[in-house]
Amino acid sequence: MDFYFLLFSLFAPRVVLLVYLFAFPEAFPANTVPQWAEIVLGIIFPRILILIYIYQNIGYDNIWFVAHLVVAIITYLGGSRETRRRTQKGDQ
Repeated sequence: MDFYFLLFSLFAPRVVLLVYLFAFPEAFPANTVPQWAEIVLGIIFPRILILIYIYQNIGYDNIWFVAHLVVAIITYLGGSRETRRRTQKGDQ
């Protein structure tokens, strides 16, 4: 897998998927995900799709899988304590 794909997909997974799909199709990760699942996951849960790509190409026992998994958990659980504090402060 391309280093820049792995790096930039930590921060903007949807954008990276689109850029690599249209601008660098030869560097797009090889996968066995059905096309309908790629479209649905790419729209709704792009981080999970990237985790699947990492798992299929380089396995789960590497730092990239762990980093993407941690970022996905933090993102889907609502961010950090600072984010929640700012949101609650704005509600008052």
